[in-house]
Amino acid sequence: MTHFFSLIRRELILALRHAGDSVASLLFFVIAASLFAFAIGPSANVLSGIAPGVVWVIALLAALLPLNRLFAADFEDGSLDQLMLSGLPASAVALGKIVGHWLTTGLPLLVIAGPVAIMLRLDGGAVPQLLATLLPGTMLLSLVGGMSAAVTLGARGGTVLLPLIALPLMIPAVIFGAAGAVAQSPFAEFAMLGGLLALFLPIAPLAAGAALRASVS
Repeated sequence: MTHFFSLIRRELILALRHAGDSVASLLFFVIAASLFAFAIGPSANVLSGIAPGVVWVIALLAALLPLNRLFAADFEDGSLDQLMLSGLPASAVALGKIVGHWLTTGLPLLVIAGPVAIMLRLDGGAVPQLLATLLPGTMLLSLVGGMSAAVTLGARGGTVLLPLIALPLMIPAVIFGAAGAVAQSPFAEFAMLGGLLALFLPIAPLAAGAALRASVS
């Protein structure tokens, strides 16, 4: 367990040293949301109606931006081989890096989603419910994205393949997340998000770990 938390600590230190990736994701999130507001106009009714869907989709795209280097940087400099020999199972190495991605990308996106939703004229009372759907949603983004990054590691055109794998897998989460953000009784939507999270929590690290073993062998 100590090795696992040391891996997460390593990911946080590396993220601070290369803070530009996380900052770029946040800037993309804000700028893309602003473009929707400029394109659609100042109508509060229209903007508030599309705000949950816009926030969810842009958060998904923003979370994908740093994923190209989630494993690739360690793969290129040989650090990934050392991590695989650290005594941790490959799935635990993958999970540690996925947790690091969520802490440095998913969590900041969750924090900034509230002001962005208000900018899109979402009613202030609906913002907590939107953030409640984004909490498991951002975790799912990291799990699915991390699995996709591991599967495409070292592949020709991996930068293009990564979103082609991750985005279709996130369609159910986007549907239930955006619907749950505005539902009067969102129990069913939250249950589906919880079910998806429970499904990918074991599957994504195992699949990513298998892909990492294949990449370094």
